[in-house]
Amino acid sequence: MYLTHAFLIVKFLSFFMASFLVAILFAPVLIHFLYKYKAWKKKPKELSIGGYATPIFQKFHAKKEVTTPRMGGILIWGTVLVIAMLDLILVQVLPYPLSEQVNFLSRSQTWLPLFTLIAASLLGLVDDVMTVRNSGNYVSGGLRFKWRLAIVCLIAFVGAWWFHFKLGWSSIYIPFHGNIEIDGLYMVLFVLTMLATFSSGVVDGLDGLSAGVLTPIFISFGVIAYSRGLYDLVTLIVVIVGAMLTYLWYNVPPAKFYMGETGILGLTAVLAVIAFLTNSVVLLPIIGIVLVIESLSVIIQLMSKKLRHGKKVFLAAPIHHHFEALGWSEAQITMRFWLLSAIFSGLGLILYFLSKFLY
Repeated sequence: MYLTHAFLIVKFLSFFMASFLVAILFAPVLIHFLYKYKAWKKKPKELSIGGYATPIFQKFHAKKEVTTPRMGGILIWGTVLVIAMLDLILVQVLPYPLSEQVNFLSRSQTWLPLFTLIAASLLGLVDDVMTVRNSGNYVSGGLRFKWRLAIVCLIAFVGAWWFHFKLGWSSIYIPFHGNIEIDGLYMVLFVLTMLATFSSGVVDGLDGLSAGVLTPIFISFGVIAYSRGLYDLVTLIVVIVGAMLTYLWYNVPPAKFYMGETGILGLTAVLAVIAFLTNSVVLLPIIGIVLVIESLSVIIQLMSKKLRHGKKVFLAAPIHHHFEALGWSEAQITMRFWLLSAIFSGLGLILYFLSKFLY
């Protein structure tokens, strides 16, 4: 048993290091390409969702928006894709049983998250390309919101169908209670969860914020996956984390590039899939509390403006811009959000293992 777990740890760390190495080699090439083709917005965002002015955003971020390239998220999903392809090659050339030990591409654990990551990231890539070309009808350029929402819904429906009909999932685990059978409502819950994580993409708003917040969240679900024996999924998660940390290397202030929709869309979508694969979706709002707060701040602000004749709850939304308006530095906001994410990710793990121990 000890040797088995020791080998698994070596495997996970090897894939993590491979991911970091591939990404660190790929990053300078991507950065050169993005700057060469001026892959940034041609004019700063002037209106928010709902058509309201954004004076605070303009004050703090207008200059960076038109000088720092988007599409840095290519580094993340591109690295994951390269590692997956290298793994396929290794499976073919290595002798059995070693080929089986290094293979992490499995129908039950990694096909769907890989599909979701790439599909959502490609959707984001289209949006980013349209944005930097200053085309599209969205308030800040890019795909219209209804089209993005429709395609995310389509990806979610594919995932829900795969879970329910291909993998046979129909129940969810409630901590301190056990599994609850929900049958066809499982598909509804899956779609709603993916839409919720899609809305949390607003976290990608400050240098270093999104990757620093998402990393402990993914690590937490990696720990849960390990405890459930989902070792292929753990491998995929550590590959994603390795790529994210390389992205963070170049995204800390002053950022070399921004993640863009091609990064944040894929990561938030695959996070929903991972939460369901680990049967711990109920813990997602706790582990991902920063994402919840960011998303709710936008919803509350929009509803307040519409229902209270333009009156605001926050000085700006998402909430990280509210703290900017209060005088917090970008570094203070980013690092405090990192800490919150790490603390609540740990709390989610405590609740998960305590529940398993007591029930």
